[in-house]
Amino acid sequence: MNAYRLIWKPWQGFHSFPRWSAPSQARRLPTRLTLAGRWLFVLGTMGAAGGCATTVGPGRVGVLWRASNGTQSNAYGEGLYYIAPWNDLYVYDLRSMSHDEVLDVIAVNGLGIKLDASVRYHLNPVEVVPLQKQIGPDYYRTVLEPVLRSEARRVFGRYTPEEIYSTKRDLIEREIREGLRSKIEGKHIALEAVLIRNIELPDAIRHAIDQKLAAEQDVLKMKYVIEVAKSVAEQRRIEAQGVADYNQIVSASLTSPMLEFDRIQELNRLAASNNSKTVVIGPGAGGTPVLLSTPTAAAR
Repeated sequence: MNAYRLIWKPWQGFHSFPRWSAPSQARRLPTRLTLAGRWLFVLGTMGAAGGCATTVGPGRVGVLWRASNGTQSNAYGEGLYYIAPWNDLYVYDLRSMSHDEVLDVIAVNGLGIKLDASVRYHLNPVEVVPLQKQIGPDYYRTVLEPVLRSEARRVFGRYTPEEIYSTKRDLIEREIREGLRSKIEGKHIALEAVLIRNIELPDAIRHAIDQKLAAEQDVLKMKYVIEVAKSVAEQRRIEAQGVADYNQIVSASLTSPMLEFDRIQELNRLAASNNSKTVVIGPGAGGTPVLLSTPTAAAR
């Protein structure tokens, strides 16, 4: 009579399993391997059920790394995911980000300058998986920060402290931004802006620059006053020239017959007025008239 042993299967419960006789010993090993595989499957299923839940929040995307086949080519959007304990989900922020830096640079004359700068950037959703494979989550410290410091030193080294402090800040920002953008091209990072927020110079240097700028403003003010005075003088000269031109034109048209005609016209208007006058003409054709008031009717 064959012997039996009791074996429990999770999907079937307890049952009797016949023990193979000696002639069938060759079939034991495959059967035992199959049972071991089933037990591994059960344990794996139980482990997967006990995996951790990971949330991909708004404006973010996840990249899954599996122990079996590495980084997955498809990114995970916003939502809740159950990840097995032996897998990892790396979450990347796709929104615009800003990072502040304190930079130590040297001007063209060798003066050390400390400044506060900000870098704005964001990630492209379609390039997050290559970013994970090539650089990793610490991409700012790996790529952006060292390149920013290098470009800042290169650009500031071409300008004087006065230019850095007053007149060339916009140009310096643009040069750093363009240099940084060209250096990180192909690194899956989109640069938005490089902003210089504050520049710290030694007090003596800053005071000297302020005095020089104030003197330049005074010079510009005096130039403006001189230009205004010149404009006023030119205006008056033009007005005087106009009066002179008028007198010259009028004097050319004042002939003796014209003057005599105007004199007669004036005498006629005077004689015809209500306030009558006695007009005495001096000797000669060109005599000067003497005007005498006549008594009024009441007086008469």
